[in-house]
This record gives sequence, structure tokens and C-alpha cells, in this order.
Amino acid sequence: MTDQLVLLLSGPNLNLLGDREPDVYGSATLDDHVAVARETAQAHGLTVEHVQSNHEGELIDAIHGARANAAAIVINPGAFTHSSWAIHDALAAFDGPIVELHLSNPDGREAWRRTSVVAPVATGSISGFGGDGYRLALDAVAALLA
Repeated sequence: MTDQLVLLLSGPNLNLLGDREPDVYGSATLDDHVAVARETAQAHGLTVEHVQSNHEGELIDAIHGARANAAAIVINPGAFTHSSWAIHDALAAFDGPIVELHLSNPDGREAWRRTSVVAPVATGSISGFGGDGYRLALDAVAALLA
């Protein structure tokens, strides 16, 4: 059996993890989180392809591409969580499991962060567990695909 592919998407400003607001997002870098996701995926017989972009269209193109080759999507949409109906629509066209992921707990922060336009098309959401969220997201995907 060949490994199933999971697309891991990271939205705007996540390339700054480790430097940006460590009191909110921790000191681990995006590369650190992706390494955890890959290690967890490998333990489940999955592989991870990671795309980070600060540009909405690039994330949408990656979601469209996933329709042909990915079994699942894990997405940390960053600020696009609250505003991108285009990402919502692209995810709605994907047939596999979708896990929305956030390092912090948006419901415990500013009011504008409490609305997710991604959540209605996600299979589930993981938030507030810091870097452990990446492991939890891949564990969830593995369970959903089993």
C-alpha cells in the first residue's frame, strides 16, 4: 500500500512563527511544527506535503490541486480563517477530511477572531493546544481515513 498524502496548509504570517508574538504562538518555528506533522503522519503510514503562503490565491490553488492527489487536508488558515470565503469555497469542493488547526484558541481572543468561515466546511477543528495541535490534527486525519 502506498502512503496516503495529506496536504498541510499554512496561511499568512505563519512563516514568522518563533519570532512573532511568542507569548501567543510559542517559540517553535513553522518548520518545527511541520516536522512534528511529518513524524506523526509517518507513524500512521501517511505522508505530508506542506504549503505555506501569505497569498490567498496560492492556498486556493494548492487546495484545488489536492482534489486530484490528497486524501485529506489540514489547514491553519491564519487570518484567512475569519475572512476568506474563497478558501471556504475551495475547501467545500474537496471530498476528503478537512481539519482546521490553530495554535491559539481563537474563541479566547479578540471578538473578530471568534468567527471562522472555514469551520462550516471542515470535518473538525483543533485549537488552543499550541504545537501539540499538529500531532492531534494528524492523529485525527489518520483516524478519519482508517
